Amino acid sequence: MDAQLDFSSTGRVSRLEVLDGPTGRKQRSETERARIAAESFRPGVSVSEVARRYGATRSQVYDWRRRLKDGRLALAGGVAAMPAFAEVMVTLAAAADAGVLRPSAIETDIAGTIIRVPSGVEAEALSRVIRAVRKASVE
Repeated sequence: MDAQLDFSSTGRVSRLEVLDGPTGRKQRSETERARIAAESFRPGVSVSEVARRYGATRSQVYDWRRRLKDGRLALAGGVAAMPAFAEVMVTLAAAADAGVLRPSAIETDIAGTIIRVPSGVEAEALSRVIRAVRKASVE
């Protein structure tokens, strides 16, 4: 609750106005903070834009991002919903018959562990392997 005082020329209070309602501070749930932080990780999105859109400060969003990375905030959809970025390098191998180039393998380095799989691997299977390697590297 805020109060505003109007003073008269004699120095006495002539009117007291009490404003009832929100104080300006937004109370956000942990889920909402995690969702806002995850949105700020999307490619091409700036933290300032996200903060402005949700009426937060950049420092709040950076704090929520740090907490999300550290596991102190959780997304409703779990870890898989949080964007993750990895360096991608494509190498091509020549096909034996027509001289056509095609990807031969997928290789990634996660926390010092190199994962190499054939190019036809199912995305879900590769995702499970990557999550397992990440989890093992943290422990």
